[in-house]
Amino acid sequence: MRAKRWKIQPPHPAAAELAGQLKISPLIAQALLSRGICRAEDARAFLRPSLLALADPALLPGLSRAAQRIAQAIRDQQKIVIYGDYDVDGITATAILWHAITLLGAAPQVYIPHRIDEGYGVNADALNQLIDGGAQLIITVDCGITAVEPAAIARDRGVDLIVTDHHDWRTGPDGAPVLPDCCAVVHPRLPAQPPYPNPALSGAGVAFKLAWGIGQYAGSATGTARVSQSFRDFLLEATALAALGTIADVVPLVGENRVLAHFGLGGLKETRLVGLRALIDSAGLGGRTLDSYHVGFLLAPRLNACGRLGHAALAVEMLTTAGESRTREIASYLDEQNRARQVVEKEILDQALAQIDANGWSDDRHRGLVLDAEGWHAGVIGIVASRIVDRFRRPTVLIATASGQGHGSARSIAGFHLARALESCRQFLLAYGGHEMAAGLRLDAARIGDFRDAFCQLANASVTAEMLVPQLCLECVAELTQMTEAVVSDLHRLGPFGHGNPKPLLCVRNVAIAAPPRRVGKTGDHLQLLVKQGQRMMKCIAFGHGELIDRLAPGTTVDLAVQPCINEFNGSKNVELEIRDVQFATLA
Repeated sequence: MRAKRWKIQPPHPAAAELAGQLKISPLIAQALLSRGICRAEDARAFLRPSLLALADPALLPGLSRAAQRIAQAIRDQQKIVIYGDYDVDGITATAILWHAITLLGAAPQVYIPHRIDEGYGVNADALNQLIDGGAQLIITVDCGITAVEPAAIARDRGVDLIVTDHHDWRTGPDGAPVLPDCCAVVHPRLPAQPPYPNPALSGAGVAFKLAWGIGQYAGSATGTARVSQSFRDFLLEATALAALGTIADVVPLVGENRVLAHFGLGGLKETRLVGLRALIDSAGLGGRTLDSYHVGFLLAPRLNACGRLGHAALAVEMLTTAGESRTREIASYLDEQNRARQVVEKEILDQALAQIDANGWSDDRHRGLVLDAEGWHAGVIGIVASRIVDRFRRPTVLIATASGQGHGSARSIAGFHLARALESCRQFLLAYGGHEMAAGLRLDAARIGDFRDAFCQLANASVTAEMLVPQLCLECVAELTQMTEAVVSDLHRLGPFGHGNPKPLLCVRNVAIAAPPRRVGKTGDHLQLLVKQGQRMMKCIAFGHGELIDRLAPGTTVDLAVQPCINEFNGSKNVELEIRDVQFATLA
């Protein structure tokens, strides 16, 4: 178990006042204040998310022009092609736009590039093929911001291209954005006055706002009219798709991202979209209220699976054109693909770990990792890169080589910007793209050594010793007596949880182990504990801490980083603690 740094928020002087104003526990008030939510009216809005908090679509740079052009194409019955991406964000963004355009009377075609054969983004061959097939308007979703050369092809051939994306763009020598020359570029971080209030919108979020804007322009030449009732109903349904993409793409769950996730998660249980129902049922989640965990670890991997081991067009079909019988057939296939992906993932992870060990790259002198092998599955290496980052806490690139070329996937840690690092190494790459925490690349296999040297040199210069140590941010110091069912219920209101809005983590100091701990789980990796503080005793579960059993003898006093939860069993509810970390010395 790698040691972690605990950063405990000091008691906020306004916590008691805010708790009194809102009639909530001081623990909840402290959690709100630690998130920068200081005013009572802002706290009320946070605890009761509203769709009214969504920004006007017209504020999104490039959206009005794009929506107007798409509405015109629908009215004129032009051939529209949606050019999507193969990850969950791209799949759900594609589905949102397809449903919106279809509802308004057009029959859009969908094109999803093959992850292995074509790679990420807009490629010239595909664009020419679509134009040869009669495309009159091509709309990218979750990709295209770096497609400067392909955009020139569309322009020269007289076809309008609309780019909708949220990834990093290219920059010129002067640092200015180098953007595709096309009909419109819709991107939440493009310079605008006023700036768009949510620069961290996901690809699916951008598609949702564009769909909303198209609905407005479809009802009015100026785009100022309210959308029709049927289109409004669709937008409410579409929040479920937007939530999937938003959570899966690990964008910050704050502002309108959190609003979309909140209402989308609520809508998943009763969704009328047959493809979503089939996906949910295949994961054994039918009829349940879903949260970020279910999306991130059970639903998203299934959607991703076909794009990793096959073609993501199947997942798009399930969420768009497929009928009920076909959706269940596809969902079952995705489930099989996900299980196959898990087997391949474990094989690659074992080989990657052996490579790190054989080369002596596990010590803290090596602050970046570039691993490669012939025969690795290019569709799975991104997941394995994430596993390596979790274990070694350093930027990691995995490269699958075949026929003299390498396809790479990279994951990072806070403070090391992957997209900028790849930009600095561009002389060794054939293609690259992504954002701060995740990216992809392609290069000649012969240049892997040069790329490794350059990337690791950047990492060694940028990654500090402190960054190598995982940090746990704790909301406050709490007592076991404060862990009541009402408090746990209120803590849940701070969700949906994810990047930028973490599940509250509390510090409980000086608790005694009250009984011998017990190993649980198939391989005994977890511990069940009973702890005591004063007269209060509580059950705990410590996932992944089975190796601590000999150090947690009865009577041992420890500090715990915990997340309280409610355990329901045989009709009764009890508050229990999920232990995230243990320290054996009282914190200063």
